[in-house]
Amino acid sequence: MEATAQEVDAAVRAAHEVRGALADRAVRSAFLRAAADELEAAKDGLVETADAETALGPVRLTGELARTCYQLRAFAGIVDEGAFLDVVINHPDDTATPPVPDLRRYKVPLGVVAVYSASNFPFAFSVAGGDTASALAAGCPVVVKAHPDHPALSEYVAKMLRRAAARHGIPEGVVGLVHGFDAGVELIKHPLVAAAGFTGSVRGGRALFDAAAARPVPIPFHGELGSLNPVVVTEAAAAERAEAIGSGLAGSMTLGVGQFCVKPGLVLAPAGAAGDALLKSLTDAVSDTDAGVLLDHRMRDNFVAGVAERAQLPDVDSPVTPGAGGEHTVSAGFLTVPASRLTAEGEHDLLLEECFGPVTVVARYEDEAEVKAVLSRLPGNLTATVQLSEEEAAGQGGGAELLRELTPLAGRVLVNGWPTGVAVAPAQHHGGPYPATTSTSTSVGGTAIERWLRPVVYQNTPPALLPAELRDENPLGLPRRFNGRLER
Repeated sequence: MEATAQEVDAAVRAAHEVRGALADRAVRSAFLRAAADELEAAKDGLVETADAETALGPVRLTGELARTCYQLRAFAGIVDEGAFLDVVINHPDDTATPPVPDLRRYKVPLGVVAVYSASNFPFAFSVAGGDTASALAAGCPVVVKAHPDHPALSEYVAKMLRRAAARHGIPEGVVGLVHGFDAGVELIKHPLVAAAGFTGSVRGGRALFDAAAARPVPIPFHGELGSLNPVVVTEAAAAERAEAIGSGLAGSMTLGVGQFCVKPGLVLAPAGAAGDALLKSLTDAVSDTDAGVLLDHRMRDNFVAGVAERAQLPDVDSPVTPGAGGEHTVSAGFLTVPASRLTAEGEHDLLLEECFGPVTVVARYEDEAEVKAVLSRLPGNLTATVQLSEEEAAGQGGGAELLRELTPLAGRVLVNGWPTGVAVAPAQHHGGPYPATTSTSTSVGGTAIERWLRPVVYQNTPPALLPAELRDENPLGLPRRFNGRLER
């Protein structure tokens, strides 16, 4: 199924040629809703195909498909509303210094978007996932590079999207699909590709990011690469509810066999009796977790090797040893280390790198100074979590200061919760400082559409030549800022 360079070129050119078919917002929103309808109608076959390729299970996959359909319909609503166009109109003002001419600004689609599917979310971050849905909503055709872990499902989903497109007179080239490593490289280099979205490893994402920047005409590359997702447990919180925190952490780090990009991979917990109680709860919960199957043998091999290398470091213990659970499975576990080992550069820096699978590292700290020292050395993350006591959450103690320490590290900061589970909501932000992502944008939530748009201003343009979106009479009924006043 490996696509040749000629086949990649054909897919990109087909997408480029049909971009005009997405110009009408009503057609776009109807297409997105039809796509959700087609996927729901094919639910049983899609879930069966996905489970055969990923072993993620019908319950998990059915929920992920429902989320994907919800997301498609959510973007349809955003398209209907029109606020994403960010229309701003300024009439001339000769009294200003300097004088203001007639200016009319809105956003237009970039063009063909390359989408690189993720392994761990075969629906929500794949062919019909957030990158595709947001790009189509922006008016951009897509060419998807299928993930090798679920090629048959990718073809199935693409077929459903094309069927939905046909229902509204949109040529099937609006959703292209290619397979293979070389095809992914050819795709990012293609001169008609205007932007790219990626979810995957730091190594793979960085290579594509560099290729996007090295093109004769560089393009935006919105990549989600890797995240440690630190958790800080205060001593007061551990003393107050050690058992609940331990069991909650176990559930979060083992959810989906630890194959979530927001899995908590580093936990700063107190070294005293309260921390001991937390570790006992974590030990009991993780010990009761069944071995699970990772998405492919490469990931399993990397997990087994990665936890073994970490466990051999000085002062690292394994209260519950993670690693191979059987010929095809892995067992969940966690490692502990004195936080002092992480406060300065050294061999223990390996513990500050993401290890994909059901494992976390618990760093035991002696005081707040060690917490700050470790946090100061962390790379960018998708999430950062703090577990506070009731008093700290009410504003007494150092809760606010901890939030200030965590905010520069992540795109989503949680209090007394767990990071696994990313709600599809208008206020959501799924991104963070590098290497969590390569841009400041989000891949989940309504504002994900902004990645595929660029602003353009018309100056002193005769009314008859203006796009309908920028005319004074507002024939499309768009929300806009008109001469400084917000109109809805």
